[in-house]
Amino acid sequence: MRHHVYFAPGMFGFGRLGSYNYFSHVERELTARFAAAGHELVAHVVHELPTASIRRRATRLAEIVTQTTTAGDPIHLLGHSTGGLDARLVASPATRSIPRETLGWLPDLRSVTTMNTPHYGTPLASFFTTANGQRVLAALSMLTVAGLTLGKHPLGAASVILGFLRRPDLAMPFKLRVLDRSVESMVGLLDDARSPEVRTFLTAIRGDQGSMLQLSPESMDLVVAGFEDRQGLRYQSTVSMAPVPTPRGWLETVGHPWRAVSLSIFFALHHITAFDNEHYSCAAMEGKSPRSGEATEAQLVRVFGRVPGRDDNDGVVPIRSQLWGSVVWAGLGDHLDVLGHYPDDREGEIAPELRHRDWLTSGSNFSHASFAALMDAISAGMIAD
Repeated sequence: MRHHVYFAPGMFGFGRLGSYNYFSHVERELTARFAAAGHELVAHVVHELPTASIRRRATRLAEIVTQTTTAGDPIHLLGHSTGGLDARLVASPATRSIPRETLGWLPDLRSVTTMNTPHYGTPLASFFTTANGQRVLAALSMLTVAGLTLGKHPLGAASVILGFLRRPDLAMPFKLRVLDRSVESMVGLLDDARSPEVRTFLTAIRGDQGSMLQLSPESMDLVVAGFEDRQGLRYQSTVSMAPVPTPRGWLETVGHPWRAVSLSIFFALHHITAFDNEHYSCAAMEGKSPRSGEATEAQLVRVFGRVPGRDDNDGVVPIRSQLWGSVVWAGLGDHLDVLGHYPDDREGEIAPELRHRDWLTSGSNFSHASFAALMDAISAGMIAD
């Protein structure tokens, strides 16, 4: 049977830039698993509006499904980070803001998979909504593009970003100019064919910060109240958290300047994301549905050896905010690890397009085995229906 799977990226993510596919590892592994089960997976990647509002992104997702699907074929939506909220809004029976003519395929929708999605918001979004935070978001996005598409690590630019994350209150005009020049230097790393697409990507980030405003814990408190799960639809989530850097982790970066700066950036992001507001917590609480049940709590204890707290996170999203529907996989990993963007020691042994690349040093020790188990869980949930 032929299945259509739609991939929606998140706040740091992009669909495709040139020949590079942000979901390449996930797409390849899921395709292989579908084939092994006797099914054909037709992949579609949403590649527009990186930080636009959830409504705009969800509308675009609905349009793409309408334009590309075939009546009667099962449809699956998979969203990483903010992309998971796009998928949930499209599927929600309570949706009124998406044109009805773009939703005729909903009877064929079988599953919604959310990967490290901020269902209850993330404190990091509140930081990114500030004037300086918007520039840092653009710079971090460019660092992701350079690191994943080229495998290059611009140390100077990363150091500038780290300075803003550590002491955002000291931002001055000349520091902002340095940050802007750092972004331009990273654009310059890309070849001529890819640079126009990257500039379009940057323009979209700078021009529409709708999702950053909506992903704050205070805003998501209202958004959650307006979402409704579709009866009979399978909702599955994957969740992860990364450990707080330890003295041993810092020692392992001695003599490796890039790893030291990268770990410092991750620690700063982790620290901001760990902030918890008792009135607007990024967690399933009384009065919010669905609540984290006993089975899920037991699962988390089996995986992590303890009950994850509200400050535990993947560097971008609190783990308590990631819980939704059936948790099909949980483990140690940062926000990019789960997409297959983790360190790979097989350089020279495999084709460049198959190699895993990363830029965020988190100390999670995410591995090929972790990624395989994650892909097994997601595909099994999709095919089960």
